[in-house]
Amino acid sequence: MILVADGGSTKTEWRTIEDGKSGTSIFSAGINPYFLTAGEIEKLVGKDLESFSGKNFTGIWFYGTGCNSEAKNTKVRSALDALFQCSEIFVGSDLLGAARSLCQNKPGIACIMGTGSNSCYYNGNDIVANVSPLGYILGDEGGGAVLGKKLLSAVLKKQVPDNVRKVFFDTYKMSTADILDSVYMKPFPNRFLGQFARFLSANIQFPELHEIVTSSFDEFIRRNVLQYPESKDYAVNFTGSIAFHFRSFLESCLSKHGLKAGKITLSPVEDLIRYHTSHINK
Repeated sequence: MILVADGGSTKTEWRTIEDGKSGTSIFSAGINPYFLTAGEIEKLVGKDLESFSGKNFTGIWFYGTGCNSEAKNTKVRSALDALFQCSEIFVGSDLLGAARSLCQNKPGIACIMGTGSNSCYYNGNDIVANVSPLGYILGDEGGGAVLGKKLLSAVLKKQVPDNVRKVFFDTYKMSTADILDSVYMKPFPNRFLGQFARFLSANIQFPELHEIVTSSFDEFIRRNVLQYPESKDYAVNFTGSIAFHFRSFLESCLSKHGLKAGKITLSPVEDLIRYHTSHINK
């Protein structure tokens, strides 16, 4: 039996593969080694994984946010080793997990577009090239936090019509002071900003909101995807809530740049399980 995990900052999904088939799925707290020690990770997720205690895993494959250096990966690996004493523990980035999920064993462009965004050229086994996403302040074009940031800026600076502003404030019942406090004073401003992507989706009929979405996707393609020469040769694949729920707008932007849209999924887990199951069966 092996264990495959897709780890985000807010939640982690753990899925077993037994006898070559997908099995039990359990959710735990999110894991980000940038903010947690190995001991904290062990304690945080240990209680959620009690039902896995005593199981004999022959391998653990963890793909997670923040797992992009040996030092950070070692933290996660040490915590998992303390919990499971498994001889084979692999820790890789969420982007590698997305690439293996979307492209399996074939080369292609793989992108994440959820609260944040990221992209890479994948050769069928490993990530070969990656344009740094830089986070929602300097980058993360097309991600939910950036969409929310652009929406709030437009609303508060009165760059959208009064009827749009009225719908916004009727929906959220927040003052300008409340918004600024959540962005600049409270923890996890990216999550706060990301929630407003739903407002854009629900009110996309307003031309000003439509422009926020399409211009953000256009920026993502120009500043990220087109930096990979291979994007002209391979389909561009996406996983994540923003890509999934704004699929038609994303496909339209790709077409405008002469790019081919590939697979677009809400979550990488199912296809990541398929990737590892195929390797077991080999």
